[in-house]
Amino acid sequence: MELKSRFDYKALFVLVYFVGFIIYSIFMLKPVEAFGDVYSGELIIPSIRFASDVATLSLEDGKLNTPDEIVGSYSNVSSKTLLIGHSSTVFQELHRVSDNDTIIYSGKLYTVSSISTLPKSEINMAKLLESSPRDTLVIMTCAGELYDNGDASHRLIVFAVAN
Repeated sequence: MELKSRFDYKALFVLVYFVGFIIYSIFMLKPVEAFGDVYSGELIIPSIRFASDVATLSLEDGKLNTPDEIVGSYSNVSSKTLLIGHSSTVFQELHRVSDNDTIIYSGKLYTVSSISTLPKSEINMAKLLESSPRDTLVIMTCAGELYDNGDASHRLIVFAVAN
């Protein structure tokens, strides 16, 4: 006589899957609100197959804290928005963007107008953020030599203007 097992492996698999998902959700998923005051949309760069949520950032002691896994946005004028993210995570492929590529930010189309890599010491943030005649995105991430403190010697800056 053969004994049949009453143990349901499918039910166990489903239970383990859901418990694992709940644990992952609690410890690994970071809500957008944790990085800024307001969720401000999505950034899409089709040419490099890039998409990320964007959180609105605010100055804290004169500095912007860059989110780890998503893009942060900051603007002090209505015609220009600064989008920042880490080159080691969210903007790993930003260096592949080219002139005339299309960028979509919060449903609005932009075209890349220029790309530059500058030493960090040469960047004037006040000038970078000043008003412009056309609605402009300034996308910035670290580039160049990486330092032990997580910073880098240069910044890759992509400018895109609204269509």
